[in-house]
Amino acid sequence: MKYRFSGHQTFVFRYGWLEKGVKAVAASPDIFSADDAIVQLGVGKNMVESIRHWCLATQMLEEKSDPADNENHGFRPSPIAKHLLLKGGWDPFLENDASLWLIHWLLVSNPHIGTSWQLAFGHFHRPDFSKRELIDFIGSFAEKQSIRVGESSLARDVDCLLRTYLPVRNGTRSEIAEETFDCPLQELGLIHASPDGEFFRFAIGPKPSLPAAVFVFALNEYFTTNKSEQNTISVQECLYGISSGPQSPGQAFKLDENSLVEYVEAIGDMTQGALVLDETAGLKQIYRRKPLDSMRLLETFYRGGRR
Repeated sequence: MKYRFSGHQTFVFRYGWLEKGVKAVAASPDIFSADDAIVQLGVGKNMVESIRHWCLATQMLEEKSDPADNENHGFRPSPIAKHLLLKGGWDPFLENDASLWLIHWLLVSNPHIGTSWQLAFGHFHRPDFSKRELIDFIGSFAEKQSIRVGESSLARDVDCLLRTYLPVRNGTRSEIAEETFDCPLQELGLIHASPDGEFFRFAIGPKPSLPAAVFVFALNEYFTTNKSEQNTISVQECLYGISSGPQSPGQAFKLDENSLVEYVEAIGDMTQGALVLDETAGLKQIYRRKPLDSMRLLETFYRGGRR
């Protein structure tokens, strides 16, 4: 696993940035290394680098790694980016709350970029915290992994993380222009600040705007990455994850046990019995009984069969 604590140039991704980056790469795979990238993307040099970072961090773009492919170097839209953002896609302007939850999951479950986001939403189990406490937690992790990262770099990373989620406006999405400094993920309300801005709290509990289809997508990915040979996990593991494992849906979405169980109880019919909840001897277990095409499930959700 790779770890990375920089690349965003201290910018959170803004309204329109992911869409802009994906569409630009679809038209020109080497756009980010082009001499006129600033002109084509209509932003400053540091913002060009930030757009590239965020498109990779949210798994909207993939690097083309075939050294023999000299004519098509650079990047390409990921399969889910093609479905979501390109022409005829599910939600090309990210107008649906479901898309923001999906982007959030793809960001915090990325194993290669955005390590602070992965740690905060996967392994940092304190509901209330200060910026100092989160910096220390991430710094301790880096030290255990023998990663050399400066205190100032960690502070900038955590500051960017908080600004990714802290709501700073009262306007609706339609009232927010593309060039605002706000990040779309602030609309999820996952982190709140105290009145003096010194302390923060994760919003743990039900997420009314999180569709079951996005939860299923995340749960199926968790099974695939963490349980390739085992198709059973406990509700507690789904809720809290394991110390050395990948992101769990419960931690990523900051659910409590009751809200997580409600999702699992509701998805049996949606998945045609592929994912079901069973309780035996007081132990609640989630079973994956057969392979599940979660991308097709998202397709059904976005094309009208929404839940």
